[in-house]
Amino acid sequence: MPGRARTLLSLAAAVAASGVLLLAPPSDPRSAVPVSVALAWPHAQRGSVSADLPDGTAYTPAWFLDASTSIGTARSRDGASLRLLVRQADGSLRQLRQLPTRGSPSFPAVTVSGDVVVWAEGNGDRSLQLWAVNLRDGRPPRELTADTGDARFYQSEYDLMIADDRVRWVATANNDVTEVRSVALTGGRVQTTAETGTWQLSAWPWLVDGATSTSGSTMLRNVVTGRDVAVSPNRRAVTNCSPRWCRVVSLTGDGYRIDLMNPDGGDRHKVAEGPVETAVPDVGALDRFDVYAETGGNAGLTGNVRLLVYDIAARRTVEVSPAAANIGYRGGVLWWSTGTQDLYLRHSLDLRTV
Repeated sequence: MPGRARTLLSLAAAVAASGVLLLAPPSDPRSAVPVSVALAWPHAQRGSVSADLPDGTAYTPAWFLDASTSIGTARSRDGASLRLLVRQADGSLRQLRQLPTRGSPSFPAVTVSGDVVVWAEGNGDRSLQLWAVNLRDGRPPRELTADTGDARFYQSEYDLMIADDRVRWVATANNDVTEVRSVALTGGRVQTTAETGTWQLSAWPWLVDGATSTSGSTMLRNVVTGRDVAVSPNRRAVTNCSPRWCRVVSLTGDGYRIDLMNPDGGDRHKVAEGPVETAVPDVGALDRFDVYAETGGNAGLTGNVRLLVYDIAARRTVEVSPAAANIGYRGGVLWWSTGTQDLYLRHSLDLRTV
């Protein structure tokens, strides 16, 4: 075949293939090629910084105020303490708390509402305490309470939350009872209500069960009205829910299938299938996005995955990073790390700005 004819034929085939992709229904993830985040959301706020602080210590983010400002933890340079820090957009640091490392310190949960930051902290055998600070009024952090009960945190953005001027969390009690606890932002007496079963906080005022169950969520409960909403059952699958969306993960021949649906089973549709896994515990970020990862290729060797966000409203998948690790999400901001020991970076994407 003459060279010009071969070129025209190849071009026609390429155009035809592109047409198939363009005309394929966006509701079917199998036929939709993920779009890069730069093309899908060109105006979204993003950030990238070194994973280490200027003093050489490793920094672990716990919450992003925006794409460039975060709250996280780092050891002191001499290793004698664990610090809770605000890392500003200009690189400057503000220390909120410092705990001696000899007592096995931890900051297991952080939450933010406006200018107010609240966190849980513990040190060895001492019970957890809740502390708070207003980032703008210039006053030092203050202890809200040490009456936290047997607090339970599930790596969710709702583990510790601020609603109706109160800080809220759950604790485990005897005889299969969950305590829903709260304290005013000004401190004072802790209020406690008991709910039979194992529950965790979701978007206020909802609880969701199944945190320790192999099958996941079966019920949502509004603790203000007492209303229960049963989750549509899914045999041979794991279901996790928010009040708006449930994520259903089932085993397939070549990996897993991820579906989304309403708690009553309505609007069920496929997100992904194959070598995939959920990337963050919370379902339906901002009631619009679901975060997952592809684990094929060298993921088993490198620990890096392809980080993807499924846009529920648009029914399309967006590639955030081709090789991501240490993925986290809180309060509308997604973050992850890339690189090697020589160039190790933290990245962030503010989904609230999409």
